[in-house]
Amino acid sequence: MAPSLALALPPLERGVKETVSQWVYRSLRHAVMIGRIPPGRALTIRELAEALQVSTMPVREALRRLSTEQALEVRDNRRVLVPNMTAAKFRELCELRIALETHAAERALPWLNDTKIKQLEDLDAGIDRANESGDQEQVTILNQDFHRALYLANPHQTAMPLIESVWLQLGPFVRLALSRLRDHYQIDRHGEALTAIRRQDHLALRVAIEADIRDGITHVGTTELLNAYINSGGSN
Repeated sequence: MAPSLALALPPLERGVKETVSQWVYRSLRHAVMIGRIPPGRALTIRELAEALQVSTMPVREALRRLSTEQALEVRDNRRVLVPNMTAAKFRELCELRIALETHAAERALPWLNDTKIKQLEDLDAGIDRANESGDQEQVTILNQDFHRALYLANPHQTAMPLIESVWLQLGPFVRLALSRLRDHYQIDRHGEALTAIRRQDHLALRVAIEADIRDGITHVGTTELLNAYINSGGSN
């Protein structure tokens, strides 16, 4: 078997008042959520510490938190892995995404003023540019930013932590899905969502968000995606 490539984690700027432990947790969480740590890729605590140029202690603390969120799993031999995925679990997570995000979108609708709509339009334009340039990681990041900005428009929302928990568990499979999705973004579901927002059309917004999710990771097909996951070594 060929040796694994060196791990490259996306650089996140550390906040002025952010501790090392907080920054390491946020960095690893972001890496999982955007699919930078692929299924089947075994890592060590030391490798993660070296990638972030920190000691092993904050990495261990971050991994404890991420393991409780079912984002990563630390084995007895100190290997770090993406938790095992099954077809049933995958389908359940996708349906949870749809239930939570259509609810959050509809509840945010009354709070989406012209300023927030402009923010969503700018994010959608960025997604189009990233898609045209073939930068799938940037597509993933901006897509999450679009959905996050939409749901957080509601100042009373409580669904975002639940939504991000599902994103974390699906994150490692996003890159696999997008690499196999030839017709991704053929239909601009974000455009449909924006039209619904301008019209204050609750039903149309729910339909657009559900279609956006189904056209993304679920559209690839559970069997094909999980076969790719197993072939990558994810069943070990």
